[in-house]
Amino acid sequence: MSMPLDELLIAVALCAYVLGALALLAYFFVRTPWLRDVGIPLAVLGCIAQFAQLIARFELTHVWPLLNLYGSLSLFAAMSVAIYIYFAFRYRLWFAGGFVLALSAIFLAYGVTWYEGTMPPVPSLQSYWAKIHVPIVVSSYAAFLVAFVFSCIYLVKYYATAGSPALARAAGGAGAPAGSPVLLWLNGLPSLAQLDVIVYRAVAIGLPLISVGIITGAMWAKEAWGAYWQWDPKETAALFSWIIYLAYMHLHTRHAWRGLRTNWVSVVGFLSIIFCYLGVNIWISGLHSYKV
Repeated sequence: MSMPLDELLIAVALCAYVLGALALLAYFFVRTPWLRDVGIPLAVLGCIAQFAQLIARFELTHVWPLLNLYGSLSLFAAMSVAIYIYFAFRYRLWFAGGFVLALSAIFLAYGVTWYEGTMPPVPSLQSYWAKIHVPIVVSSYAAFLVAFVFSCIYLVKYYATAGSPALARAAGGAGAPAGSPVLLWLNGLPSLAQLDVIVYRAVAIGLPLISVGIITGAMWAKEAWGAYWQWDPKETAALFSWIIYLAYMHLHTRHAWRGLRTNWVSVVGFLSIIFCYLGVNIWISGLHSYKV
């Protein structure tokens, strides 16, 4: 029996992400150009396959494909890779791709475990707001994932080269002898200032999106449940995440906070996003317990 087109495309995307992640992770450590030249096309292939899969699934079922965790995680992975590709080509930042692709592959594989066939959505999801709210919110999550990856790289470089003399010496950083291979490798990464700018620009994409997402979610809630806001666990978690990223943007304007502290805020923000996206939906009972 032949595999349905949408399942075939998911398999292609997952394989492309895994192979691309391996190539770009190797490139991150050894900086061999051919690894980048293999990894980036695989990232593009996987991203295209995912968007094609979402279209194919809609054509097959005639149901908006983002109304369950399987569909929304698929879009989350695709948008994460798409935003990374934009930054990679815009700023020539190939080195982070392995981490973005690895996380995208993990989320996509996890989403496949929630596959429920062609079951119709619950009545509250059968709204035109679903076609507006879900893509916007999921795209904001993807931008925050990219910011998270660059923040982690920033923190590794900071602590290895500047933040802690002990760690710097252990990693061959600021206290290492000139010409240390580890120091040379770290110096091959973008500067801390450049990494910080990339994190800021990724958050600057995500924050307006999640702001619009919260507003459209309130409009949808009014239509579905009769009230704009009910302090549902999902609503509360989303508001908490929004406040964290709003604080990030404010703190980034203050020179004393910009850099190490704001990148830690970015990391905490993404952890709150994952809790909002998966933790609340799966483990906490509420209006959003239909797993989207």
